[in-house]
Amino acid sequence: MTQATLQSTPPRKSLLTERQVVLVQKVLGYITLLAVAALLVLPLYWMVATALKSQKQMFDLPPAWVPNPVEFENFVKVFQEVPFGRFLVNTVIIVALNIVGELVAVTLVAYGFARVRFPGRSILFLLMLSTLMIPYQVTLVPRFILFSKLGWINTYLPLTVPAFTGSAFLIFLVRQYMMSIPFDLDEAAYIDGASRFGVFWRIILPLSRPALVLVVVFTFVGTWNDFLQPLIYLNDPNMFTVSLGLSFFQGARETNWNLLMAGSLLATIPPLILFFIAQRQLIGGISIEGLKG
Repeated sequence: MTQATLQSTPPRKSLLTERQVVLVQKVLGYITLLAVAALLVLPLYWMVATALKSQKQMFDLPPAWVPNPVEFENFVKVFQEVPFGRFLVNTVIIVALNIVGELVAVTLVAYGFARVRFPGRSILFLLMLSTLMIPYQVTLVPRFILFSKLGWINTYLPLTVPAFTGSAFLIFLVRQYMMSIPFDLDEAAYIDGASRFGVFWRIILPLSRPALVLVVVFTFVGTWNDFLQPLIYLNDPNMFTVSLGLSFFQGARETNWNLLMAGSLLATIPPLILFFIAQRQLIGGISIEGLKG
């Protein structure tokens, strides 16, 4: 075939227009997202379905995806079989103390690193960040020995007092956020006669609300779901938390999986409620921290 023939050959038309190609890409993208979402939601749905089944339905073959009949009484039996209400109260107390401790310690330390100029500030900040590289398992035994010597075993002190020293990760997040606040606000406040604490309380804290929401959410979820520390430091069943109290069902002679799933579902509700309440500020705070990091 000559070159003139090749040049005279009209170009092959595309089977799809550009608009149709974009539409197909969007449809495939939504299908992929729906498939991934279904895989992620499937365990949650199975937990809800199991919580609403009777003990007899648990071992049906093939397994029933829809409970029939629906056993709402399982949520009442959870409080009858074990002191689940007491577990909830214990967990709320520990979570509240941890949130208060983290807010006090994290904001004060982060403010010092972000707004106060003093010799060795950068070195101290790097030393604090270096503690993030130490695995928790390395300090587990020394911490247990220390708390044992202090007589804190089987009390809530090992689960609450460390929060008043602040988390290095949360201090880093809040410090990064506070550094983005213009220093002109501090100088204007000092000119008006405000003290350093006044600047911290009236200017920096209100402007750092998204970062403080992150502190509250991370502390709440981490403390609410913590299983290892209550297992190590608590011996009295009346002092157990929700995550540790759920092990009562697994320790029974015949595990009541439906009651276990009902208790797990009840334990999942508070973090979900907190997330939906703080969703806007939580996502905004994370995005802002990501841009600044």
